[in-house]
Amino acid sequence: MRVYVPLTIPGLAEAYRAGELGPGPLAAYAVTPGLREWYVSDDIEELEYAALNRAAAASLRLLAGAPGAPRRRVVVAVDVPDREAVADPDQALQAAALGEVRIAAAVPMAKAAAVHVDADEAVDDVSAAVDALGAADHGDDDAQFTVDGAEDHELLWFGVQEIPGIVG
Repeated sequence: MRVYVPLTIPGLAEAYRAGELGPGPLAAYAVTPGLREWYVSDDIEELEYAALNRAAAASLRLLAGAPGAPRRRVVVAVDVPDREAVADPDQALQAAALGEVRIAAAVPMAKAAAVHVDADEAVDDVSAAVDALGAADHGDDDAQFTVDGAEDHELLWFGVQEIPGIVG
């Protein structure tokens, strides 16, 4: 199963140095039954794109808790056995948990298929979105508009061999 693990640039650097994403449990996003029902599509590429976007939103929240991190969303796509990516059936259809899975143990970076990262031109919008998250969570429509602005930026695709260049 392809899962999408949200990170920050410092988190990616640490995973690269350690040779694994972890320690577990890891929050990740995947094509779950709940995501399938919500997205209403049979196209696996569309569903995986939706899971990737859910992970990008989670990366934005990680950035809110990491004031010194570069303001670029990071998502690592990894392949794990289906049995290792577990969705909480009680939260499967809750909006905040759509596509969310837990992976109990660390995942070797050797299982990584790709890395998705914001381009430089997204930094200002991502920074503004991080600053607006709290107000958006409390129902401020203008703040939500700002948060949604980060989603207008497509994450770039990088091969795992390009991680050293990403983390500098």
